[in-house]
Amino acid sequence: MASAAEQMASSISLANFAKATELKKRLWFTIGALILFRLLSFVPVPGIDPVAMSDLYATQAGGILDVFNTFSGGALARFSIVALGVMPYITASIVVQLGGTLYEPWKALKKEGETGRKRLNQYTRYLTVMITLVQGYLAIRGLESQSVRQGIGAVVAPGFLFEVAGTMSLVGGTMFLMWIGEQITSRGIGNGVSLIIMAGIVARLPQAIAQLLEGTRTGSMNGLLVVGIFVLAIALILGICFMERAQRRVLIQYPKRQTARGMQQERSHLPIKLNTAGVIPPIFASSLLLMPLTVLQWAGRGANPDSTSSDWLITVSTYLQHGSPVYLLIYGLGIAFFCFFYTAVQFNSEETSENLKRHGGFIPGIRPGKATEHYFDYLLNRITVIGAAYLVIICIIPEILASSAGLNFTLGGTSLLIVVNVTMDTVSQIQSHLIAHQYGDLIKKAKLKTARRR
Repeated sequence: MASAAEQMASSISLANFAKATELKKRLWFTIGALILFRLLSFVPVPGIDPVAMSDLYATQAGGILDVFNTFSGGALARFSIVALGVMPYITASIVVQLGGTLYEPWKALKKEGETGRKRLNQYTRYLTVMITLVQGYLAIRGLESQSVRQGIGAVVAPGFLFEVAGTMSLVGGTMFLMWIGEQITSRGIGNGVSLIIMAGIVARLPQAIAQLLEGTRTGSMNGLLVVGIFVLAIALILGICFMERAQRRVLIQYPKRQTARGMQQERSHLPIKLNTAGVIPPIFASSLLLMPLTVLQWAGRGANPDSTSSDWLITVSTYLQHGSPVYLLIYGLGIAFFCFFYTAVQFNSEETSENLKRHGGFIPGIRPGKATEHYFDYLLNRITVIGAAYLVIICIIPEILASSAGLNFTLGGTSLLIVVNVTMDTVSQIQSHLIAHQYGDLIKKAKLKTARRR
């Protein structure tokens, strides 16, 4: 049975890909949108000297800045118009989703279906503009203070006009990326925002590998350590693939029905993924930590050294620097929280139990209705504990190993998790489109045969 399914999947992916015109259009649209994102990451904010900006970033590189620069595909180091990336949009999405579970008017909107979803999406866009305005202005002011403090003229003409133009450029860049992400989701393949983040990480991957290999050539890094890093990366990829495919199949039975073969009882399975939340928890946790800490680090290093606010900012930045115990603890707790939160958003136990009851389905040994709902909650909590532990281990353990070995390697477990998970999700959507195309061809052939017989 498995071999037949594999043969069908291979025949679908090879034989029908050339005929799937709609799929090819979607793929080309997605590739074009990601190329546009990469080109925008090289367009600096008006009033920035690119050469001086590169020198200034070299003096500030390390920790949070490198991590955020990795997620933005190097846009922060060049201070491009998309330097903030899609992180403000993700932060706004977190706030709106939390409000959808706690704020009664937004709860009512969620129950209105497509109309309510569009209203909430509009609120997310408005909130994204507000967050980007605040973060963009702080980033511009931090860059100005850094240029003065370091004596590097990264800003050609600092002042009010530069602050306004720079803030508006960052807001426009983030909103354009948000629009591109939405267009990829609706007209392309995969989740647009996740693909943009993945594109930024993949763009930094060759440089990170080159740094490791250069370290072995110059003798600053042990060759066995580099081999161990590659082996660990392969093991992490295999572990991610295994855990993302793992699921708990709940047996569903239906009442006996009269068929041509007599009375038969129908059975099916309801699959519940071990990691229902997918790659969302690490992205959400990162967005809540990275951008505020990045702005804090810029402001802390650029503030007046004689002021008490400077001491406070520097102290907080030191405790929350990338790889520190406090940072790892907050990051791990954030991943676990969003894993439970997003799983509850994705899987509605009450709605699922009501649908089963409406169609006459039941879980053996469990009464329909509230008992089924409680059983789903109990089962989902146990599964999510394992899923949350898996995500925390994948994201935190490589960071701890890199810190203990004294490595400044920003492409850790979180980056691998995002790349592998988004790739698997995109490939699954491509296969779904190919299967739908194949079934469409079969239906057309069946209609032609019927017409000929008539």
